[in-house]
Order: sequence, then C-alpha cells, then structure tokens
Amino acid sequence: MFEKILRLENISVVYGDKKVLYDINFSLRRGEILVIAGESGSGKSTILKAIDGLLGKGGAIIDGQIFFGDREITMLSDGERRKISGAEIGMIFQNAGASFCPIRTIGEQIFESVTAHKNWTRENFLERAKIIMKNINLEENVLDEFPFRLSGGMAQRAGILAAMILEPKILLADEPTSALDAVTQVSVVKELLKLRKNHGISIIMVTHHMGVAWYMADKILIMKNGRQVEFGTKDQIFNAPEEVYTRELIKAVPRLERSF
Repeated sequence: MFEKILRLENISVVYGDKKVLYDINFSLRRGEILVIAGESGSGKSTILKAIDGLLGKGGAIIDGQIFFGDREITMLSDGERRKISGAEIGMIFQNAGASFCPIRTIGEQIFESVTAHKNWTRENFLERAKIIMKNINLEENVLDEFPFRLSGGMAQRAGILAAMILEPKILLADEPTSALDAVTQVSVVKELLKLRKNHGISIIMVTHHMGVAWYMADKILIMKNGRQVEFGTKDQIFNAPEEVYTRELIKAVPRLERSF
C-alpha cells in the first residue's frame, strides 16, 4: 500500500465574509492521480490554492487541517511556506504563459526560481532541465524564448517544466488543458501521465472535462457549489455514480472512451 502523502480534513475556506469551500475531505497517496471535477465556480481551483498557500488577499482557511506527510501546513509562516512551494509541491497554472514575466526569457525565470531553493549552477540547471524537456516534448531553445513567442501548448509545457524542475512530490495542475486545442490537450495529458510513470509523482488535477478525468484519474472528487458531492475510484464514479449531479457530468461528455 502506498503511503499517504497529502490529507485534507474538514477544510473550509472563505473570501471576505463569503464561504466558498465547505468541509472538504480527501487523501492522496504517493504516485496517485486525483482529478477534481465539476462545473465552473464549484471550488475546484480554491482547493489547490488552499493546499499551496495561494488563497491571496481576503482568502483564508477557517476550519480544518491539511497534512503534507506528517506535517500540518495550514498555519505555516511565509518563509516556511516558500520552502515547500516549488520544491515539494509544484503548481501548473491554467494559463501558464500568463504566469511568466513577459520581458524575461523562460530560462532566466525558471533558473531564478530554482536558485531560491537549490545552490545549483547554470550547468546543473540546464542538465536537469534537458531531461524534463525531453520527457515533455519541449525543445531546448524554448529556454531562450520570451513567453509571448510561445504557442499555448509550448507555454503549458514550459509551465510543466517550471513546476517539475525541483522534482516535487506533488504536482497541482489547475485546468492545464482548458485553453488548448483538442490535439494539444491530448499531448499535455499524456505528458503528465509520463511524468507520473517516470518520476513517481502524485498529481492533483482540476478539470471540468470528464473525458480528462476518465483518461487520467485513479480517484475522482466531484465538486458543486463549494461542496464535496462524491469521491471514489474512477471505476466507482463512472460505473456506479451515486449522485444525480455526477451522472449529469458524465452524460455531458458522450463516448468518454473516445475522448482521448
């Protein structure tokens, strides 16, 4: 049995005086892929932000605990959080291109983020980067490019490189395929699966596309209106869903087995 690497217990979140997450509970094992699915505004991305300490101004966890390994991480200082974010928990944003500074090269920015955690030389960085870039079909010359010169697919792959360079234990992926065409979506999903296979990384992926969930997930968490509607293995969710809402999400993507 693989060890539990992450555990959320009764997590509730507010933005200002509005409650947006209610009593979220799940665990993630090493090497496991959990897909969080549901309609827009259901709280999917807020879960990732709560895990990675990115709730921002006005956002706060008001109840519950998050355990990373044996360590409770909801009340970490900014300094303690920075030691985990990037090095232990990586994040791929929905629009990776927009997360880069537009006037600096991709390589400069990723190298700078690496040196905040590791005493790597540029040669160490390039050696590691080339291994990952080969795994995700990203040309080495992308490191010398500015973000605005990259296609959507290339920008997402650059985002994966930035998230994976320090070999985190968990990769959080916030709708990484939503802005891509169908062919590029398939490519990015397959590359994420390859990262799990080659590096044993655990992945939590947010999506509103149940075809992605069918293709990638070991377990699926269904969200609606900030609440956890259903949680189970992929087979349980797709073959014997208990909730009407879950069945509606599945029916919205016909012939799921052919989506990828």
